[in-house]
Amino acid sequence: MVNGRSDLRARSSFPAAWERMTTRRGALLLGSAALAGVLIDPRPAAAAVNLDITQANVQPLPIAVPDFVGGGPDDSDTARGVTQIIAANLKRCGLFAPIDPAAYIEKIASVDAVPSFPDWRAINAQALVTGSMTRQSDGRLSTEFRLWDVVAGKQLDGQQYFTTPENWRRIAHIISDDIYEKLTGEKGYFDSRVVFVDETGPKERRIKRLAIMDQDGANVRYLTRGDELVLTPRFAPSTQEITYMAYGQGEPRVYLLNIETGQREIVGNFPGMSFAPRFSPDGQRVIMSLQEGSNSNIFIMDLRSKAMTRLTDTQAIDTSPCYSPNGAQICFESDRGGHPQIYVMAASGGAAQRISFGDGIYSTPVWSPSGDYIAFTRQAEGKFAIGVMKPDGSGERILTEGFHNEGPTFAPNGRVIMFFRDLGGATGGPSLFTIDIAGRNEQREPTPSFASDPAWSPLLS
Repeated sequence: MVNGRSDLRARSSFPAAWERMTTRRGALLLGSAALAGVLIDPRPAAAAVNLDITQANVQPLPIAVPDFVGGGPDDSDTARGVTQIIAANLKRCGLFAPIDPAAYIEKIASVDAVPSFPDWRAINAQALVTGSMTRQSDGRLSTEFRLWDVVAGKQLDGQQYFTTPENWRRIAHIISDDIYEKLTGEKGYFDSRVVFVDETGPKERRIKRLAIMDQDGANVRYLTRGDELVLTPRFAPSTQEITYMAYGQGEPRVYLLNIETGQREIVGNFPGMSFAPRFSPDGQRVIMSLQEGSNSNIFIMDLRSKAMTRLTDTQAIDTSPCYSPNGAQICFESDRGGHPQIYVMAASGGAAQRISFGDGIYSTPVWSPSGDYIAFTRQAEGKFAIGVMKPDGSGERILTEGFHNEGPTFAPNGRVIMFFRDLGGATGGPSLFTIDIAGRNEQREPTPSFASDPAWSPLLS
């Protein structure tokens, strides 16, 4: 079960002899990721639709997403809601341009019918999504979709999902991921969540609570009451568990929190101050920075034995450690060279290599889930920038600058970064933003109030 959203089922209509079982984000998938494909179009097929997201400038792909067909009056609104979420996901990522439904020529009446491809070509659609939603006798919803290549006149993908009615939003996100992956060749990120610090009240007496939401801002839920200061929430790599730091009565503490059950466990009480806890890739350890006098060093705690291992021992401030996806290295922030810069070293400790050499102060490094980039915050000339560089320090590029940008976190596929921006002022506060790793498509994320310190979850499982 994931957030009460269990029992997601998908099946293909391939012969039973071809079927195989595999787990995918809480869903049981049987067979290939395609329903029975058909191609009935006498016109010679042109080159298949292709979206190369590695280009410096990606032209959004025109895609049509007509309303899914509802199986009955009670299902029509839900079917329309699924359609709207899919279209919104595709548009928001910046890689797709959903076509205005007012331009549609053909009305989709059945998901089993082959579309009239000339009608969709006439409005410049290169891809088409059709679908249906019906209620089963046991009360579950059956949602079926097909993805069509309008240019070549053929089906690219198809799937049928079964779920309880309250899970309809998650079905829309999973279908969005299917479409994203089929058209870009890379995993999607829509079936994921974001934990963040919700901030309310006057600026000098801000109440900070941990909150969680779907990646599109829906289903906001509060995880703490606001009776303690909370900072730096971070997701476990494969479970719906987070680690964070809290100041309550007495010393600051590092906690583990199970998002679904609400069960909270103290990782430890540490003398002085602890900073920026993060999980190891296997989820068995937490790495953090512990203050010792005027300095801080990096330590690892084994979550089973509670044994601590020191990784750095310097007369400097070493903080914000983050593992590489394979667990072999860590990046971290240190002022050992005079002012904060980013360093990389083996996960077992030892010599550290400085990788940031631009103007200003570098902080909050975080490794991409795909391992190809390290994101960071850079402060120079009164501006805070969010940028990325390769793990050896090459290829640095700034994605966005502002009065106060901070705290980058990667989407599960490593293609999008979320961060927070505080515009300042007596009544202002921080808000969440996203931008892709090429510096395109900056957007503000909806939250109920001020929000900071986001952390993106893995894909739900």
